[in-house]
Amino acid sequence: MQQILVVDDEVGIRELLSEILSEEGYQVRLAQNAAEARAFRGRTRPDLVLLDIWMPDTDGITLLKEWASSGMLTMPVVMMSGHGTIDTAVQATRIGAYDFLEKPIALQKLLATVGRALKHAGEQAQPAWSIATLGRSRLMLEFKQRLERIAGLRTPVLLVGEPGCATEQCARFLHVRNTPWVAPDNYAQLAEAPLDLLTQARDGMLFLYDIAALNRLEQKGLALLLGKVARYNARVVCGATRDLAELVATGAYDARLYADVAGTVIRIPGLREHKEDVPELASVILMRLVEAKEVPSRELSTAALNALRNYEWPGDFAQLQNVVRTLAQTALTEQITGDEVERTLPRTAARNSPSDLPLDVPLRNARDAFERVYFEYHIAKEGGNISRVADSVGLERTHLYRKLKQLGIRLPRKPEE
Repeated sequence: MQQILVVDDEVGIRELLSEILSEEGYQVRLAQNAAEARAFRGRTRPDLVLLDIWMPDTDGITLLKEWASSGMLTMPVVMMSGHGTIDTAVQATRIGAYDFLEKPIALQKLLATVGRALKHAGEQAQPAWSIATLGRSRLMLEFKQRLERIAGLRTPVLLVGEPGCATEQCARFLHVRNTPWVAPDNYAQLAEAPLDLLTQARDGMLFLYDIAALNRLEQKGLALLLGKVARYNARVVCGATRDLAELVATGAYDARLYADVAGTVIRIPGLREHKEDVPELASVILMRLVEAKEVPSRELSTAALNALRNYEWPGDFAQLQNVVRTLAQTALTEQITGDEVERTLPRTAARNSPSDLPLDVPLRNARDAFERVYFEYHIAKEGGNISRVADSVGLERTHLYRKLKQLGIRLPRKPEE
């Protein structure tokens, strides 16, 4: 039975809508203000929300914005108002509302709108992560403001961050809705047919996740592409997980291409720089996994959230997602404990870095020490997923297991079933 949450401060309207919708076979839940609606959404995800705009504690538009910014707007919301205007309806739609109903609501229009919204919910993909859902700390709010300042421009942007950071989410913040979004999985097309990418991205955005990995031919293709981009009215946004200036200095990167692509450079803050956002991020990641039915119903205990917050996150946002998924899949109880987190997190990867490597030792010992740090980093980055580690480091899984055993590296233990 599909569940509808009705949020309205007028008891008469709540009861009327409840009676009508219950007779149509829907399960109806009621909230008299935004606080009750917020609490209900925190416990469960309704299939549809009918949300009044004018309420005494928090207006419906503000609540809609809260759900959108926290990643909780995963169900269709139909706004209701007896004082509706076109501007209000447009604003609500831009935030993410499915539709808008004016009071008094005609019965047939109500049922038709509810039917369409619920059908849309069944077809609706889970919304992508956005910059608004990546943290509300002062550092992230300032970072968002910097992105907002360049959002309306068409010039190339270079987003620099550590491996695993939320580069794509930041690029999507710069993307204009309802325009093409092109993000190739590999860069062979840059060398073979770069202008085909521009054709696909015409009037929209071309996003390249990590241009530090481009070979010489691909660099030439990107340079050609940048020279033609204005003709296609497209914007190019690139990510980089290494310092391109250093690559230019070593001769591994084309200096003119670097000058073209680095006109506007924005550094993405690492997760370790705003750890105060980690608990809320982890909770939202878990909520999305549960609601997508990818993992069983789980919740993170206070001890678990504290353990996640105190970790260094060498694999950044991607690692946090992998760790939360692993915890949800392997936890023995519905509430994930701090011990589960400690057992799952790779403990050594956060402490070791190249500067810690021993130098006054024989070459073989130094090489083993480097490889140990290298593999521990990638294991942490991929959240202990050995298949992704193998792909990342370019080794067959059998060879990788043998190498890890030789170096004395143990993979994060999963609880026994």
